[in-house]
Amino acid sequence: MKKILCVCFSATYQRSVFFDSFRDGEVNRSKRYELYASGKAVNSARVLAQLEKGCVSTVCPLGSENDSEFIKLAQKDGLELSYVSVPGKIRECWTLLDEAKHTTTELVVGEPVVQTDSSNAEVKILKLITEKLQECDAMILAGSRQGVWPQSFYADILGIALDLGKLVLADFVGPDLQEAVKKAVPSIIKINGEEYERTFGEAATIQNICNRSRTLNNIIVITRGTDSTLAADCGKPYECPVQKVEAVNTTACGDSFNAGFIHEYLAGGDIKKALEKGTWCAAQNAMNEAPGSL
Repeated sequence: MKKILCVCFSATYQRSVFFDSFRDGEVNRSKRYELYASGKAVNSARVLAQLEKGCVSTVCPLGSENDSEFIKLAQKDGLELSYVSVPGKIRECWTLLDEAKHTTTELVVGEPVVQTDSSNAEVKILKLITEKLQECDAMILAGSRQGVWPQSFYADILGIALDLGKLVLADFVGPDLQEAVKKAVPSIIKINGEEYERTFGEAATIQNICNRSRTLNNIIVITRGTDSTLAADCGKPYECPVQKVEAVNTTACGDSFNAGFIHEYLAGGDIKKALEKGTWCAAQNAMNEAPGSL
């Protein structure tokens, strides 16, 4: 069995709140809510645990002031969580689901960054990631990096994984991705069309994606919501249609895609099948209430 390490620097309490209908500017009473351990790579880990029991390990820094419930939720989902305690709190994300309109609205509530010397935490998290990579075949590094961590941190983590010969999927954007492609090019870059344009300053056309993947000598995958997914493998183009489903909760569809894609690609190295598996996982997730669910 191939094993995948999911690394998440954006751990989140995901609270999904269900309404018969939701009206702006009025008092709205929910039917119920559900709470999940979340964050981009954590959502991917949940999907991987459902695809193949025991195939995933998860590493996160966790705010020490409110980490106990997160640890319990992760253990319940079989995420094999290892963590480093850091000052402060884990942030929250509230998802408002309007069942009448079939809409999903996300509210990300970031906790204030605690200004402290993070050098000890940096050493601990890098050591933990390096140790876990020894027993894994691939890594997903996904989500935002809080300002307490150094600018080069994601590039450093990618460099460690690549030096160990691991397949790496990167799902983050902006300066962090720009820094990464200069120092440690991810095996796979998976972002959406708007993120591609914002990061690289060019439209997410198949020609541009092919040219960039040829230059970087890697795989680039661009998801585009309800439009087909575009990809290129060292300049070779691919396109995969999305599955049309009646969505219940679209939160974590991209994270679910990441899980399906890397699980299938790691198994056989077939990018076409990996795109299809990622698309299937995203569609299954959209039809379920829990983020990162099949």
